[in-house]
Amino acid sequence: MKLNDNNRPIAIWSIIGLVAFCVLPWYALPEGLSGLQGLSELLAGHDSSSALAQVLLHRRQWLAVGVWPLIVGLGALRVAPGAAQGRLLAWCGALGVAGVLAQGFAIGLPGAGAISGVLDANIGQPGFGWGAMLVLCSLLMLTAFGMARTGAFRGDLFVAAAVVGASSLLITFVAFPVFRSLAGAFLDEAGQPSVGAWMARIASERIWGVGCLYSSQGCGVAWNTLALATLTGITTTVLGTLLALVENRSDSRIRHALRFLAPLPIITPPFVVGLGLILLFGRAGLVNQMVEWAFGVEPTRWFYGWFGVWLAQLFAFTPIAFLIVRGVVEGISPSLEEASQTLRADGWRTFRHVTFPLMLPGLTNAFLVGFIESIADFGNPIIVGGQFSVLSTEIFFAIVGAQFDQGRAAALALILSVFALGIFALQRGILGRKNFTTVSGKGDAGLSMRLPSGLRRAALCVVVPWLVFTLVVYVFAFCGGFVQTWGRNYSPTLAHFRTAFAVAFEGGAVQWIGVAWDSLFTTVRLAGIAAPLTAGLGLLIAWLLARVQFRAQSAFEFSALMAFAIPGTVLGVSYVLAFNVPPLEMTGTGLIIVMCFIFRNLPVGVRAGSAAFKQLDKSLDEASLMLRASTARTLWSITLPLLKPALAASLIYSFVRSMTTVSAVIFLVTAQTELATTFIIGRVGQGDYGVALAYSTALIVLMAVVTGFVQWGVGDRRLGRRASTAAQPGKDVLDVNRTPAAPASL
Repeated sequence: MKLNDNNRPIAIWSIIGLVAFCVLPWYALPEGLSGLQGLSELLAGHDSSSALAQVLLHRRQWLAVGVWPLIVGLGALRVAPGAAQGRLLAWCGALGVAGVLAQGFAIGLPGAGAISGVLDANIGQPGFGWGAMLVLCSLLMLTAFGMARTGAFRGDLFVAAAVVGASSLLITFVAFPVFRSLAGAFLDEAGQPSVGAWMARIASERIWGVGCLYSSQGCGVAWNTLALATLTGITTTVLGTLLALVENRSDSRIRHALRFLAPLPIITPPFVVGLGLILLFGRAGLVNQMVEWAFGVEPTRWFYGWFGVWLAQLFAFTPIAFLIVRGVVEGISPSLEEASQTLRADGWRTFRHVTFPLMLPGLTNAFLVGFIESIADFGNPIIVGGQFSVLSTEIFFAIVGAQFDQGRAAALALILSVFALGIFALQRGILGRKNFTTVSGKGDAGLSMRLPSGLRRAALCVVVPWLVFTLVVYVFAFCGGFVQTWGRNYSPTLAHFRTAFAVAFEGGAVQWIGVAWDSLFTTVRLAGIAAPLTAGLGLLIAWLLARVQFRAQSAFEFSALMAFAIPGTVLGVSYVLAFNVPPLEMTGTGLIIVMCFIFRNLPVGVRAGSAAFKQLDKSLDEASLMLRASTARTLWSITLPLLKPALAASLIYSFVRSMTTVSAVIFLVTAQTELATTFIIGRVGQGDYGVALAYSTALIVLMAVVTGFVQWGVGDRRLGRRASTAAQPGKDVLDVNRTPAAPASL
């Protein structure tokens, strides 16, 4: 039978599933595929053999539920592409997925006795391995192809596979663990469902108190969290926007320094930011010492509280807003601004009525990310919060404190989810159905308008001090690893770097004898795996949200943002609870850390991609499809080159946040998978600040190099616009007599 091109994906995935069923180990191996000793173990091993061998040799006939839909999938190739073939594939694939998952959850570890009367109570099975996961993927793809054949997703197999695949990942690694954890809010002490127990946990003065409005008492932690997140979202968006405008719309000499310094805070471990701010503004910090010396004012702990937390969050989250808004500013078409100036509008009026409205997608997305980052932030409030409590710290102490009240932690996490859902709905309401398209298939060789003189001076008055402040914090962090003992003995030394990163040569081979090498290699390897997967999945989800209409799209988008709304501590505990037992047993492995990295950092890629897609005209995709290019090729050749700023932002952010995250992985690391940040925290706990700062300095240098490499590797998108060498600072008037350049091809 000659294979129809339209049926080729169906055949490929059916064969992949059958090969995985017959050849690969069905169950997870402690040491992965490298732990297999030979072919005999793959065929006859009790828990290391393939599903086919399990069925034939080890009496695990229930595993056969995964093979018959694959056989039917191959048989469906004889049916002409259409609704009949689609219904056959969709039903078989869906029933196969349900069957594999049902037997996996029902037949757990030995002794569970899940299916009494059918199986012996001592019969059990470990978690899914490579064989089971590839069979599940194949069945999901067949389900997606069947849905497309019946007319869903415009009949596009790629779109159907993308929606079903992304939805399955979000359900597995976001919705499933989070809802399993949050369900504890509605369970009483006996483990029985109880709405009253949930009401008792959230209806307290400590959460909703408003004593700060009429007395010296503080407000409840919910109001503290909401007010702080709103302030942080607004200020990070404003500062990030000013940084992006100065970098893209001015000829200031600080532009090159800005490109290097502005993103630096996101590559800084949380410990370094907190220590640098404390050394500057703490009770014994330089600012308090100078005030005492100059004015005789006794030092106080004024910095510890909401102001300190807000300043730390402003420092940490502004680079995210800058990266998001910068891509949007670059994408604004100069022709719209030139049309305004041709009609004799001055620079300020053009900026207010043309440029600024077109920046709205980037501004709202930057605010959304800043708000959600703030409510989920744990490190900054715990370091500089003092008596100022927020929901994330309350959740942490409910989990690791003496009370160990998972129900209360789940109830507080549910409040955070409601806050995130509310701000998400607000953002959707602001954008509505407005059109922000500025990048189309037409040539556009115009020059981007320079900032109005007044706005440029105001932006520089904010940006320059901020860059100086950033530089000061990094100087403190850099110097800390080169002195004997910070605060007591400032003698220069390299002893801390030798302790952490010593190297020896023995027998012609390099010996990594420093105490930090193992954790560094592990962190770089896991972050390097997670970063491209995070960027790719984030941009794919953004494309689905911007270009494809399907049912439950709002729920799909919110689930992609949910991981940000949940504090890292709760997400880590959720992963432990969800993936500690079969069939999805990953606790103690590097895979669970990679998954946590991906879905913790996914929302930034989604929001950056969404803001960029708002500017791209759909006619670009349509023109490619009309020329008979596939959807996948259109994405790769047309859309992706226009998303380079969003791609770079997602790659950089996901890598550096994976390198510096603490709260989300603190419960997931083991002795074999220790990460750089947990190593640093351990050294801080031992009072070894020198090695901790030396390690942090090395991380900063490493991530700065990686950031530069990513920006160089991704490059800039080419929009057919001329360089602004002719523009002069402060000149906002369009030269209508210039000869237009030939439009460049996209």
